[in-house]
Amino acid sequence: MKRENQVNITQTILTVLRILVGWHFLYEGIIKLASPNWSSYSYLMESKWLLSGFFHWIIANPTALAVADFLNVWGLILIGMGLFLGMFTRVASISGILLLFMYYVANPSFVYSNAPVEGHYFIINKDMIEAGILIVFASIRKDYLWSLDRLFKIFFQKRREKKFPKNDNHEILEAGVNSRRELIKNLAVVPVFGGVFFGMAKKIGWFSFEEEGLKKADAITSASVLTRKDWDISELKGKVPMGKIKNVEISRVIPGGNLVAGFAHARDLIYVSTWIKNYHTDEKVIETLWLYEACGINTTIMRTDEQTIRILQKYWKRGGKIQWLAQTYPKDDDLSNIQIAIDNGAIGAFVMGNIADKIVYNNRLEFLAKPIEFIKSQGLIAGTAAHSIKVPQSCIEYGIEPDFFMKTLHHDRYWSAHPKENRNEFIVNARSSLDHNQQHDNIWCVAPEDTSAFFKTCKIPWIAYKILAAGAIKPEDGFKYAFENGADFICVGMFDFQVIDNANIVYNTLNSDLNRERKWFG
Repeated sequence: MKRENQVNITQTILTVLRILVGWHFLYEGIIKLASPNWSSYSYLMESKWLLSGFFHWIIANPTALAVADFLNVWGLILIGMGLFLGMFTRVASISGILLLFMYYVANPSFVYSNAPVEGHYFIINKDMIEAGILIVFASIRKDYLWSLDRLFKIFFQKRREKKFPKNDNHEILEAGVNSRRELIKNLAVVPVFGGVFFGMAKKIGWFSFEEEGLKKADAITSASVLTRKDWDISELKGKVPMGKIKNVEISRVIPGGNLVAGFAHARDLIYVSTWIKNYHTDEKVIETLWLYEACGINTTIMRTDEQTIRILQKYWKRGGKIQWLAQTYPKDDDLSNIQIAIDNGAIGAFVMGNIADKIVYNNRLEFLAKPIEFIKSQGLIAGTAAHSIKVPQSCIEYGIEPDFFMKTLHHDRYWSAHPKENRNEFIVNARSSLDHNQQHDNIWCVAPEDTSAFFKTCKIPWIAYKILAAGAIKPEDGFKYAFENGADFICVGMFDFQVIDNANIVYNTLNSDLNRERKWFG
């Protein structure tokens, strides 16, 4: 009797443990199913160990990602139901082990792992612990624990006994009593399942009109880092087309680095830059870089500073392949900032537009020629940015031949544009110094027609920037305007939730009938 009690206690403990693990799987699957915008994208994006190339290939292919999401959600649900009810327990356990193994391989809890995953401890995390529990369930007899598996076995055994009855009526009676006890034990979990499921369904809004808005509730799980975004990689219409500057292949849209660095033309909204800096943590920037890759964007423009280099190095160590086109800040003969960009993996560099404007205004073109020639001598593509059309014009006149120009371009058909009567290529303050901020806080291209006319005869590749006038122009309008007026590439600052929409707009624009007179250079 004592041994029988010990067996019952063991069965009870293991049955409860199986139900708990099953509930975890089931809940994770259902909460993902209830979140329309859930995707495994972010979790796979962070992979940097075994099979990371395969995982990154998945997120770069919308169809493959959709299949992975489907298998993830329904795998969790079916495994969870199997374990919770004790139905096909061994199959569910083995499937759960394989799924947890893939989660672990994608983001192991090693020292270098920075993925913000629940239960992410050194070497051993909850995925590994749960997989160990499932190994136990996969190795014991399916009829050992109270479960539907055991109930089915009793049912079929009873049918066999009816077909081949025993002679001892006492044994038959005892078997009947035991069968009823077993039935109660094995079915006990079913009403519990129904009650818990109802509670969960009500919680996420399935059974409550007033809670309808909670259907998109977030859930952090071992299968993902993010569960809700305003974008969905499956909505990507096609990879962003490519061009070339010299021998460097560059996507036609190049994300700018102002937002990442916390710079925003928010005028008197003084809190915006602080908010942007807090939003763009290292992990958020890295996540956004991965999203660029998935959309076919292969190059980003960022400042040459400590923060940028730190984030890029961390991202590249994880297997990232985005190229860095560096915005640099030479000062007269001091080219040390350019050297920093060269030493830290930039594929190209250019002189900041504000600096180039001042050089041209002061008629000191030698200080624009020197950095461009230096960048070229190091094997990088070299260029200069500009707000004033006089910068590229002066370069041509002075004999400076950059590999590319960056020049602002946007129309002025937005209500906050600087009044025409006050526009000037250069505005000088009371100290007789060129005042960049006074001129360029609500308009960045004072003469778009002159800019377009210049580049019609210029064969140097042109990256147009400020094409949305710091958010005053819709992307559909600004992108088309830039490409139709001769830009070979466009530079656009964007948040992560804007990347897929912007990539789709570029894809659609470049695959439409553009009214473009200038040939493509690059």
